[in-house]
Order: sequence, then C-alpha cells, then structure tokens
Amino acid sequence: MARMGPLEGVKVVELAGIGPAPFACMLLAELGADVLRIDRPGGGLSMGPPELDLVNRGRRSAALDLKQPAAVDVVRRLVAQADVLVEGFRPGVAERLGLGPADCHAVNPRLVYGRMTGWGQDGPLAQTAGHDIDYLGLSGALHLIGRAGGPPQVPANLLGDFAGGSLYLVIGILAALHEAGRSGLGQVVDAAIVDGSAHLTTMLLGALAAGTWRQERGTNLLDTGAPFYDVYETADGKHVAVGAIEPQFYAELIDKLGVDVPDRNDQAQWPELRKVLTEAFRQRTQAEWTTLFDGSDACVAPVLPMAGDHPHLVARGTFVEVDGVRQAAPAPRFDRTPTRLDRPPARPGEHTREALADWGITDVEALLTSGAATQA
Repeated sequence: MARMGPLEGVKVVELAGIGPAPFACMLLAELGADVLRIDRPGGGLSMGPPELDLVNRGRRSAALDLKQPAAVDVVRRLVAQADVLVEGFRPGVAERLGLGPADCHAVNPRLVYGRMTGWGQDGPLAQTAGHDIDYLGLSGALHLIGRAGGPPQVPANLLGDFAGGSLYLVIGILAALHEAGRSGLGQVVDAAIVDGSAHLTTMLLGALAAGTWRQERGTNLLDTGAPFYDVYETADGKHVAVGAIEPQFYAELIDKLGVDVPDRNDQAQWPELRKVLTEAFRQRTQAEWTTLFDGSDACVAPVLPMAGDHPHLVARGTFVEVDGVRQAAPAPRFDRTPTRLDRPPARPGEHTREALADWGITDVEALLTSGAATQA
C-alpha cells in the first residue's frame, strides 16, 4: 500500500520496545515513513492483546531472534538501506547484539540512529531501571503538579514517556535527517526522558528566576493556585475546567455565572473567590454549563473521559473508529501531504515474509526454517 505524508520515502527500522520508542515510531509511520518493526518471536510486554496495542499501529512487524547471528545479519542488511533506526534498550544492549551505532554506521554512514532511554546514554543512573514517574521526579516536573499542601500528582505516563520522551526523539530524528541531507552523514540521537521532561519546564524555570513562580505546589497561576485556573465539580459529580486568566475572559466568566466576587487581583481574597466559584458551579450539571458557555470566551470546558464525543471533536475528527476500535486520529495535520491510518496494530511477526521480501531480503524461507525468523 502506498504511503502518504511528508515523510513518504523515509525508511525506518524499529527494534521493538515498550512505551516511548514505539510511540515515536507510530508518529513517524503516520507522517508517511515506511517503518518496519523488528519484534522478538512471540512479542514482548503489551498493555493488552496485540490488536489493541495502538502505539504499534501504522507499521508492519517482522519477528527475528536477535540471539542468532543470522537474524542480526538481517537487521544489518535492513539498516544498510534504511534512513533511521530506533531502539529503546538500556545503554550497551544494542552494542552487545552487534547493532550499536558503530556497527550500523559501518554499513550505512547516512543512518540516523535514534536512542530512547529514561536516564540517557551516560551519567550515574544510565544503567539503572526507571519509569516515567521516576524521570519526572528527578527532573522537577513532577514537583510542579498538585495542590497546595498536598503530594505531587501523577499525570499517567503522558508527560514523561510521550512528551518528554517520544516527541523529543522524533524532533531529534527529523532534525538529524534534515542535516544528513546536507552532510551525507548520519548521527546518534540520544533522547532521554529525564532531559526532555526538564526541558519542558523551561518557561516555569524562567518565571522562577523572575520571582513570578514559587517552588511551593498549588500556589501559582497555572497550578491550581489561582481560583480562575482550576477544575470545579458540577451538580452531577462531573467537572469543568476553568482557565479564565486574561481580564476580559475572566469578566465573561463572572458575567455568565451571575455571581458577585471579590477582587481577584488581591491574592488574600483568593480563598473567598474559590469558595464563590465552587458553590456556583455546583448549581448546574456539566451538560448545562457546557451549553451555557458554548461559543463564549470564558475559557470553560467540560472535563470529558477519554475518546469523548464533544461536537468540536466530532467536527474535527479528533477521534476515529478503525476496525471497531475508537482511537485518536494522527496529529498534526497537513494540507498537501495528509496523514492516514492505513495499518492496524500488527501481531508480532505478522508480516515477516512480506516485509522482509519487500525490503530485499532474499533468504526469508531459510531464515524461517532455521528459527532466526518466525512468521505469526
């Protein structure tokens, strides 16, 4: 099937992992790259059955036993014709497999070698285990999230794995591809979640230095310290999100609520203001507030469950149903080289014969017979 998108023609080899590296490869595939996922026979960890592991959508899977030299040789042959390789192993694992940067650049000097880890390729913690919550904790990002006097709150694994990890890896890969087009040389992209998570705090670090942000959680403009930037419970036990920062938006909020409020510019009055807003929002259901604020600049939105069906999301096609599974559509959008969802998540090794043959591997049957490769 012909690919589309701005990365059409880019070939990517993905050494299968979990979490942020697969999500990055999903993005590359949705942007039009031909991504071949190299799974271990039988696959690895998953959040559910393979057909519902949505971060694996958009690409084919070939299963290779990288403990066998013949399988490692196949990956090198794939790398020789690829533009990008992505791996998410602990530092040193790819080298022990014979698939480290030096091994791969020996057969393809133009290769962009993307490495996704939590702690990075070096440093005292490089060889230790960790997860999203740990990288956020060390970087200071987790400290920011929570209410005054309370503990840090965990933002699932969206902020570290996918924002601080996957997106930075993709940015690095795209930048390195651009540079390789000029120099003819590839390079290693060392994307560490702890680095990306720290980088995400840049604006607040500036505010901290300027004295307009405090280290204490829940005391600032954007961390629930301000009553006009918070979530409020509605009459039916649901919630609305209020972000009326600018004076004109705040004025519209108060006008539509129809309440008398103290001066918001006096922080000593914030507890009383919060009390007024809390009582006001409890007077109507979430649906009623959504209707009241619809089309206004009061910066009020319902807090919906995942895959919600708000009319705005429906109009934009933010969520789509593919093969009976509701999921987020690719983002961002392009007017001339559109992206599309053309492949559901693959079972590990589902496309071994087909994909390896398409990539020019001629001894597929021998590899299958020897066990170096498996077909699901």
